[in-house]
Amino acid sequence: MNAPTDEQLLASHLSGDPESFRTLVERYSTELFQFVFRFTNRNAAAEDVVQDTFIQVHLAGKSFDPKRRFKPWLFTIAANKARDHLRSRTRKREVPLDAQIGGDDDDGQRFLDLLSDEMQSPTTGMEDAEQSEFIQSIVDAMPPHLGEVLILAYFHRFPYRDIADMLDIPLGTVKSRLHAAVTHFGTRYREQTGTEEEASE
Repeated sequence: MNAPTDEQLLASHLSGDPESFRTLVERYSTELFQFVFRFTNRNAAAEDVVQDTFIQVHLAGKSFDPKRRFKPWLFTIAANKARDHLRSRTRKREVPLDAQIGGDDDDGQRFLDLLSDEMQSPTTGMEDAEQSEFIQSIVDAMPPHLGEVLILAYFHRFPYRDIADMLDIPLGTVKSRLHAAVTHFGTRYREQTGTEEEASE
């Protein structure tokens, strides 16, 4: 028997079935935490944002358009909650959203494909926590609108179309910002690892 879709679970929840909402939470809590953590870089903050996200889903479920997919809507709420959290902290920068990269395909090339033109994948040979923190530090230091697109497209593998829906921006903007993000990341990566000098020799 096929498992119910996200949209079916939300509809059942709105009809009064408490188990349906619990299933949605179990289905997405881990992935959502990983997603939010890349914005907050703090466990406690990520946990709070995830909790707030599901509360918002519970409260705003009736506003969901059943013709759309549930997952992008859920992650849009989470991204907005994460930005609200970051604004409430004493950070200097805000976290807006946008991006673009050529091609007419709705999904387009993924960041990993583009990155291979610039350098090795950022996770190649970087499996331990220290190296993961190194990658995170580069992303954190990027302009917020580029870092967010990178998080969505590469770390969480969302298709361009979903990113456009989540950020409420044109598909072309998604592509252009992702291209800028890849270039920016590649430059900082080479600078900090010394591969810039090796490439010029």
